[in-house]
Amino acid sequence: MLCLPPPSEAATKTILSSIFNGFLSDSGFPIEMRSISAGIVNCSVDAYNRISEELLPTPAKSHYTFNLRDLSKVFQGLLMATRAAVPSKEIMARLWIHESCRVFHDRLISIEDKEYFKRMLTELVTKHGLVSSTHEELFVTRNILFGDFLKLGVEREDRKYEEVPDVPRLQGLLEEYLEEYNMCNTNGLKLVFFLDAVEHITRIARILRQPRGNAMLVGVGGSGKSSLTRFATHIGGFKIFSVELTRGYGSNEFREDLKKLYRIAGIDGTSIVFLFSDTQTHIFVKVPGMFAQEEVDRIVVDIRGWVMEGGGAPTKDACYAAFINRVRDNLHIVLTMSPVGEAFRARCRQFPSLINCCTLDWFNQWPQEALLSVSTKFLGGTDLGGEEVTLALAGMCVKIHTSVSETSDRFFAELRRRYYTTPKSYLDLINLYLQLLKEKREELTNAKERLLDGLSKLNQTNAMVDGMRGELALLQPILEQKAAGTAELLVRVSADQEQAERVKRTVAVEEREVKSMQTETQAIADDAKADLEEAMPALNQAVDSLKALNKNDVVEMKSFAKPPALVQMTMEAVCILKNEKPDWDTSKRLLGDTNFLKSLEEFDKDNISDAVIKRLRKYTEDPNYQPESVAKQSKAAMSLCMWTRAMETYNRVVKVVGPKREKLAAAESSLTAANAQLAQKQAVLLQVVERVEGLKKGLAAAQLEQRELNDQADLTRKRLERAGKLTSGLADEGVRWAATASAIQATLVQLVGDVFLSAACISYYGAFTGAYRQQLVSGWITECKALGIPVTEDASLRGTLASAVEVREWNLRGLPTDDVSIDNGILVTRGKRWPLMIDPQGQANSWIKAMEGRNGLRLVKLTDGNFLRTLENSIRVGIPVLVEDVGEALDPALEPLLTKAIYKKGGRTLIRLGDTDIDYDPNFKFYITTKLSNPHYLPEVCIKVTIINFTVTMKGLEDQLLGEVVRKERPDLEEARDRLVVSISNDKKQLAELEDKILRLLKESSGNILDDEQLINTLNHSKLTSSVISNRVQEAEVTERSINEAREHYRPAATRGSILYSVVADLSLISPMYQFSLAYFTKLFSYCIDKSEKAAGVPERLLLLSGFVTRFIFNNVQRGLFEEHKLLYSFLVCSSILRHPSSGEISDGEWSFLVRGATLVVKGAGLAANPAPAWISEASWNSVLFGQGSVTGLRGLAEHVSRNLAQWEEWASSAEPHATPLPSTWTERQEHRPFHLLLLVKMFREEKLIFAAAAYASAKLGREFMEPAPWTLDDVFPDTSAQTPVIFILSTGADPTALLQRFADKKGYVQGGAAAHDQPGPGSGPHRGDADGWMLRLEEKVEELGREGSGVHPDFRLWLTSMPSKVFPVLVLQNGVKLTNEPPKGVKANIARTFNEMSPAYLDSCASQPRAWRKMLFSLSFFHAVVQERRKFGPLGWNIRYEFNTSDLECSLATLQMFLTEQQGGVIPWPALEYVIGQINYGGRVTDDLDRRCLMSILRQYVTPKVLQDEYRFTPVSGTYYAPSADGGLDDFRDYIRCKSARDVNNTYTAPEAPEVFGMHWMANIASLPALLSRDDAVEGLFDRTAAGQLNSLSVVLGQEMDRFNRLMVAVAGSLTELQKAITGLVVMSSELEAMYNSFISNQVPELWARYAYPSLKPLASWMKDYHVRISFMRGWLTEGLPKSFWLPGFFFPQGFMTGVLQSHARKYTLPIDTLNFGFEVTRHENAEEVECSPPDGILIDGLWIDGGKWSRTSRWLDDSEPGIMHAPLPVIHFNPVANYEAPEDTQYACPLYKTSVRAGVLSTTGQSTNFVLCVSLPMRAGTTPDWWVQQGVALLCMLDE
Repeated sequence: MLCLPPPSEAATKTILSSIFNGFLSDSGFPIEMRSISAGIVNCSVDAYNRISEELLPTPAKSHYTFNLRDLSKVFQGLLMATRAAVPSKEIMARLWIHESCRVFHDRLISIEDKEYFKRMLTELVTKHGLVSSTHEELFVTRNILFGDFLKLGVEREDRKYEEVPDVPRLQGLLEEYLEEYNMCNTNGLKLVFFLDAVEHITRIARILRQPRGNAMLVGVGGSGKSSLTRFATHIGGFKIFSVELTRGYGSNEFREDLKKLYRIAGIDGTSIVFLFSDTQTHIFVKVPGMFAQEEVDRIVVDIRGWVMEGGGAPTKDACYAAFINRVRDNLHIVLTMSPVGEAFRARCRQFPSLINCCTLDWFNQWPQEALLSVSTKFLGGTDLGGEEVTLALAGMCVKIHTSVSETSDRFFAELRRRYYTTPKSYLDLINLYLQLLKEKREELTNAKERLLDGLSKLNQTNAMVDGMRGELALLQPILEQKAAGTAELLVRVSADQEQAERVKRTVAVEEREVKSMQTETQAIADDAKADLEEAMPALNQAVDSLKALNKNDVVEMKSFAKPPALVQMTMEAVCILKNEKPDWDTSKRLLGDTNFLKSLEEFDKDNISDAVIKRLRKYTEDPNYQPESVAKQSKAAMSLCMWTRAMETYNRVVKVVGPKREKLAAAESSLTAANAQLAQKQAVLLQVVERVEGLKKGLAAAQLEQRELNDQADLTRKRLERAGKLTSGLADEGVRWAATASAIQATLVQLVGDVFLSAACISYYGAFTGAYRQQLVSGWITECKALGIPVTEDASLRGTLASAVEVREWNLRGLPTDDVSIDNGILVTRGKRWPLMIDPQGQANSWIKAMEGRNGLRLVKLTDGNFLRTLENSIRVGIPVLVEDVGEALDPALEPLLTKAIYKKGGRTLIRLGDTDIDYDPNFKFYITTKLSNPHYLPEVCIKVTIINFTVTMKGLEDQLLGEVVRKERPDLEEARDRLVVSISNDKKQLAELEDKILRLLKESSGNILDDEQLINTLNHSKLTSSVISNRVQEAEVTERSINEAREHYRPAATRGSILYSVVADLSLISPMYQFSLAYFTKLFSYCIDKSEKAAGVPERLLLLSGFVTRFIFNNVQRGLFEEHKLLYSFLVCSSILRHPSSGEISDGEWSFLVRGATLVVKGAGLAANPAPAWISEASWNSVLFGQGSVTGLRGLAEHVSRNLAQWEEWASSAEPHATPLPSTWTERQEHRPFHLLLLVKMFREEKLIFAAAAYASAKLGREFMEPAPWTLDDVFPDTSAQTPVIFILSTGADPTALLQRFADKKGYVQGGAAAHDQPGPGSGPHRGDADGWMLRLEEKVEELGREGSGVHPDFRLWLTSMPSKVFPVLVLQNGVKLTNEPPKGVKANIARTFNEMSPAYLDSCASQPRAWRKMLFSLSFFHAVVQERRKFGPLGWNIRYEFNTSDLECSLATLQMFLTEQQGGVIPWPALEYVIGQINYGGRVTDDLDRRCLMSILRQYVTPKVLQDEYRFTPVSGTYYAPSADGGLDDFRDYIRCKSARDVNNTYTAPEAPEVFGMHWMANIASLPALLSRDDAVEGLFDRTAAGQLNSLSVVLGQEMDRFNRLMVAVAGSLTELQKAITGLVVMSSELEAMYNSFISNQVPELWARYAYPSLKPLASWMKDYHVRISFMRGWLTEGLPKSFWLPGFFFPQGFMTGVLQSHARKYTLPIDTLNFGFEVTRHENAEEVECSPPDGILIDGLWIDGGKWSRTSRWLDDSEPGIMHAPLPVIHFNPVANYEAPEDTQYACPLYKTSVRAGVLSTTGQSTNFVLCVSLPMRAGTTPDWWVQQGVALLCMLDE
């Protein structure tokens, strides 16, 4: 180990000065700037020293640990400055302040600490001359902020770290950064840049820009740590990486993620931020040797190139070191942690590097200014009724948030239930409000518009009716006139039509002739055309060739000086056609003409003369004159050749066609003349036809007009008819619509406040119970009114967001009808976060299943192996999912789903679940339930889900049970009601749908509504249907009210059931095994209705039913409770019934006083003083004063007690005050209010309150509730089934295997065949090590048994045994039959079990001595019960608690039977019986000799010849207990046991057996309420040696005691010093010191002290007082010499002191020490102060106490205790060593002396307990024997427990 002390202050300053001066010099700062260096260094060191000394790591501030690394971080920040950014000393000083705040100030958690630090900085900068500003100038009027992001778009390397000149401008800049972030990321951020947020962003950005800067952000979940980190990372230009948790994500996956991260930072060289939350607990998994060797080799290869570029060595070690350094340079870790709970403090203690290596930023609760700014910004963009209302709502948001936080604290203080609010909750409130307000406004606005549209259409219809009637009257004469004109016109049309037909026939003949001529002419034309078609192709081809020629082709031919022969021939032919001279010169002239080609194209080919043709043929007939031949000499000539030949061909054809053309011309001329004549006649015909058509049109128009007028008349009549239907049908609706529209308008005004309250309810109050919700809402409404926010007087969640139809539908699906449950339904369906329902009774589970079953609901558990796959499939297709039975932690893989991290990509809506992107269907719904009744969900869970408390309410359960009662008692009523409920629900739903349909049709109608006959008929039908349904609903509601009135007669039985369930449900708070589901309870309740006695009248029937329900459920539940809890259960049943308003016998004030006692009594004027402090303690008198002030029936109690002290003292000191009449008039007052007797007992004799409560419950409910009959498997078996497990809840020593096997044999199940057993419970079988996993599998198997169609054999039964365990499946416990298997509590119950399990044959099994056998059988059973029940008296009963069990009794009875059978002549060997039973069968378990003595003493009372005598009594004083007559049968014995019991005075309650049954005093039944010693200071001669060289024996004892006390004092002083340091923060609070601190809080002696201390049972306060007294005694002995009397309780080891006394006496008289014993004499000195001198021999001992007795000062013997006094002081006693002394046994009792009242200790080598000192012989009261005192358990104690 190497210790490195911190450097001195001077060395520190030297180092820092060197660093900072070097920086200023190297960075080019001017000389005047360097002068500030010394001041900054001095300020830094002083600030570090002061904060380290003054702000210490207390338990609440465990992270207040500072070291030189923090000081270096300040200068690291200063070194980021540049000359340009920090040009002056003032800015440098502010930079130093800024960096100091970032390192030290940001981790401080309280306003006081932060203010202290800021003032310290102001003081230091002034002291060292940095600036002369005041505190206000530095921290109030300005905000000192620095950053490197004040310019957008600058690369990280080019940024300057500079001061923020203007915060508002910075906020605007951050808005731009935010816009940029949201454009780049799918999951955008919504941030409000109030001052706190801006500061946190600059802090994170500063940490990230520092080399190897890491951050730890500490704040509750939802305070914005992750969001601000992501935003600051974006600002800094870094990438960000966070773990994506998937199902089964573990350390291996975490290791792989780290490897990826290292490669990104180390190999790729990318600067990256690793964001990690403390909810991802893998952060604290050590990852040693992250990379395997082959991975290291790969890294070295990948990094070597980069290393060599930088001039590094390429060795493996150097490369890997460079890789790690590069990772450290590029990787920035940001840890987000929550300070809630112990985890943060524990992690800081376990991992100090988290603080040392990170810069801390503590996120405090948002200040009210921040909350207000956020709400103001978000609400500012919405119209809320004016700016004043908006501002009021913004302020109301803050008030609601803070009120819920305060209520959460009270919720925990009163009910121990945790709920958290965070800034995320606040943001959700605002967002939800705006969303709900928008939706509700749209809904109501649309509804209002539909109503107004409907009204408008009705008003339009009414306005049209009068106009239509007038129009109909005017139309009638017009219709008659139009009919006459139309008839006349029809005659004229007929005449003209006939004339037209004659002309048409003439024209038709001529048309046929003309068509014939046309045919002939066409034939001539076709013939001529056919001839022409022969020449046309060649002609066309020639023309195309000419067109293909261009100017160059012509020039080419022209250029020939002497053309080729064919070229010249061609041109000559052309010249002939052109009537030119056929020579080359002419040819060249023609070719030179620019229009030459055009003239050829336009050549008049039809008029070529015969002479020309003749001359041309000389050429065309020449065989060489072919185009192909010519082409060989000239292309242009070829075209001209083709043209000349085409001309010749065309001329030849035209000569043939010519005559044909002439003929055609003549034919066409004749045709033209015929056509002209025909046209004239057709014109005449056309005129006639047009005249006829005109007449027809006129006729059609007249007829159309007449028809339209008729149609108009018909339409008007129909419209009037429809208008009548519409107006008459919807007249009433119009009135209602108008009223509704007006009401909606008013509601729209109030909507601002109503929706706001609803949003607050959804966001905040789901986790609270009904009373807390009501208080919150009423307070909010009052505040809203005060602020002027429009809100309805009785605003409620139900009234604002739920419809009556929807609520009825929920009720039909199983949602209880009480207000809390309805609100819960709204929270489930309207909340924007997924609901997590606290559902211990399974009601929410059932409701969700019924409501979503039709939608394909999937049921999963987080423990299912494929639950993620099921979830993914459901999300894709939009199927709802219910996750059942979650615990206090949710699977991290659900994080994206819970936060609804949905995003759009490529037109798809996606969510990333685990490592997979899946399509998100908006119809998907997600529900979560837990069976935990009081789960503790951390803020990280609270902000992701809507926690809804679905715990059943009394009202809701009462209504359910009422339905069950009426269904059984009056099935006609319940069936009628069920039908009505369904009918009314359906009818109202249909009414709403019809109204919607009517309004929709009216709105969608276009044009004149009266023309839409289908619409009118639909509206009329809908209205008629609506009227019928409305009337039916009204009648049904009247019927429903009458049915409900009839049902109410049966409510008392339902009320009783709900009261009982409330008691049964709370039993789980006592033991985790006491779980009862509502379904199981309802099944029991239903069974009671069927099996209870019937009666003619309803009141009588209800009395019988209530009584039977109470008894049956009590018995069914109590058989699953341990005996120690049955009395509490009985009293709770009784008190709950009487506390209910239906009874009213116990008021809330009375109950509160009984449970809580006197809370606060302010002493002063008007309050009477304690009149009798001798017997009335101060606490009792305070209770009297408080009781008479808080309980009406106790008024005047204090005065009455003061005036009648003797009577009250007599009552209070009585053995059974609850059974003793009260003084004077108080007896009568108590008879009217019996509960007041319990309050009086609590005041004066609280130790008797248990028995008083039992007596009260017995009197009110009956004795059977105090003495329930023991269960048998024959009774239990009918309640079981193949689906219902039977659970034996075991206690130590209990084993039901034999009992179960006997029952199986009785039922015919054979061992190894049809009967087999297993013990799966934790601690009861071989599965203890894997309890959690096994329990999970058990739950699954039992759940399978209960499913329909599981195929389980009906005779199958599952029997389970388990010790009480928290991991036992709640589902199995809730629905199983529970049986406790423990030794019976109480002598009577113990004997009863023995004889209940006995058969008649066994009672008669000893034929030789039947009388002795029966008597002794009962006697031994009684003895067995006594030795077991003595355990309840603690050390008074047995020093060590022994687990005697049934096998001890069975062996003893077998021994008895053997002896009785084998002995002849009726002789009974009593000594042998006593020895075998006492020393072997029972004594074999006993390890303490004094306990063995007690056992034999008790046994002699039951194994004695006197037992055979009928007059012998086991309790000779009272004579109550004895063995019954041996002549009766087994039933007689059972009857005797059942009837025989100890009774109290009033004979109303079978109390616990009187102590005399156990041989004990009656007071035994009081219930228990829970500088170093140095030899240098020794008096002269104390440690001197004798002449023989021996030390005085007592001095040796003193020295040993001094050593022990010194060790203890060192431990006490040292630990207290360390604890003080830890509390003040000088040292870190270790787990050992924390345990010590918690012990102090609980008033317990710390384990750290008990390790070195003497045995003691005292609480801490008494222990400390005793500790000082002990040390004072030892110091007095040391400094003053041997005391006259020794205070024996002051010794660590009194046994050693006793040995020392004997040794001193042996040395004094030269006697063997082993012959010496102590003789004892009780002196008359009451205490050591009365002792005048020491005795000549032996010693005087004082300070002893008698436990269970007293010392009679007058009779000088041991006597019974005084009433109410369990421990009496023993006077000073003389311990006198006597040789061979034996105390007389007939007159003295060997009373054992113990160190503490527990008596038991560790068994030492002497065979005695280490708690045992010795036996002190004390004289006994005359007439008693040692056995009497042994059985009473009387002993001496060195110290008491107080």
